[in-house]
Amino acid sequence: MIAGILFLALQLEEKFRIPSPLGLIALSYTAHFGFQQLPILTVDAEQFAVLVISLLPVLLIADSLELKVADLKQHGLSLLYLAVASVALSVMVALLISGWLFADYALSNAAVIVLFAMVLATDPVSVVSIFSKFELPHRLKFLAEGESLLNDATALIVFVFVGLYALGGGEITAGYVTEISLEVVFGSVAIGMLVGFAGLVVMKSTENRIAEMMVLIITGYGAFEIAEFFYKLLNLLGGHSHLHLSGILACIFATITVNHVMTRSVAEEDIRLGREEAELHLEAEKPATSAGLIGNVLRRIKATVEERERHLRTREDIQLLSMVANTILFVAMAEMIHVNLLWKYRVEILVMFLATTLIRGLMMWLFAWLANRTEKMVDINFRWWGVLTFAGIKGGLSIVMLTMIPATFEYLEMFKAVVIGVIVLSTFVYSGVLIAIIGSNKLQFRADKIEENRLHEVR
Repeated sequence: MIAGILFLALQLEEKFRIPSPLGLIALSYTAHFGFQQLPILTVDAEQFAVLVISLLPVLLIADSLELKVADLKQHGLSLLYLAVASVALSVMVALLISGWLFADYALSNAAVIVLFAMVLATDPVSVVSIFSKFELPHRLKFLAEGESLLNDATALIVFVFVGLYALGGGEITAGYVTEISLEVVFGSVAIGMLVGFAGLVVMKSTENRIAEMMVLIITGYGAFEIAEFFYKLLNLLGGHSHLHLSGILACIFATITVNHVMTRSVAEEDIRLGREEAELHLEAEKPATSAGLIGNVLRRIKATVEERERHLRTREDIQLLSMVANTILFVAMAEMIHVNLLWKYRVEILVMFLATTLIRGLMMWLFAWLANRTEKMVDINFRWWGVLTFAGIKGGLSIVMLTMIPATFEYLEMFKAVVIGVIVLSTFVYSGVLIAIIGSNKLQFRADKIEENRLHEVR
């Protein structure tokens, strides 16, 4: 069933340009109700959370392979605002308007933070799928895809270390937020990079493509697990700590570390290939050519091409695993949706969807205002603002957060309905608007891309 759903979704994408996430969701719901709503992969939210956490690293690995260190250096300031500052500011705005949005509910500040953190986490898979069908400037793609990937970590940090901490009676102070943020961010990044370098050492021991892919997967999952259970590692070493780091952030930076070295290796191989081809041409033009020298050069060229192809095919294999994992998650999500519950809280869902859309639009407008006045940030025009605003499609991580809320929380049912409802609405509405914006401005986006390439060549 999963293979069939993925095949049909890819056919819809190829034949009718329907983004695969939309096809996956629609086909998953159809299959679920076709099987008379029988649970196939999950029975309850807790099992769904286990499934998501099991598959999340491979999704992160696939998306992180699209991030390049050069882009992070060049657009790091812009990404810092999009993935970190905008999430924090959005939560602050939510706290200011929560009394008006949910007047019928006596939501505490902690509950508001928990609720909004869940719906601020975005889905990079949907964004990448839509962007792959259009010609867009590299900078715009990097900002949208990078923000979709990294803001998951920020939203989860806010959810766990601020929202749930306060919900459990913890006192939120500026000092606490600053301290825990620095510990989690720098600790997770350090673990990710260390595990990434360890993975590279192992990867150099093999020339087998499948083995190389396994090392990449082990690296991503290893970083994720070490960060998530870092306190257990400290306790084994004799420490007494409850420090919980971000598995998402660690997995992302482990993959970026491996990918950076692999990408640099491919670039070096291209340069070496060019030199060896030139050497071969020179030798061939000589009156008396050396068969031995030509044979050595041909062998080096063959080895270089094989290594380059191995790296590229490894990336393709990871992308395939990611597509299968994403299909499994959408099928499982269909099993989690209860139409009666969504209808019961339809007003709250619609209010939350509109509120988060307006808040995101405001955050992207503020980003455009700042970026257009800062030389180190990318200039944002109205078209780009529209793309960045509606690239905030929600995903399965939000449901994982749902399962972390205490079962005794009095508004848990409402939170479940709102989060799942916002995920469904954002997937269809945001995707449709995003396609409309890009499709109606495709000539302008193509011109932006040509101009970007021209400036890059000049530099």
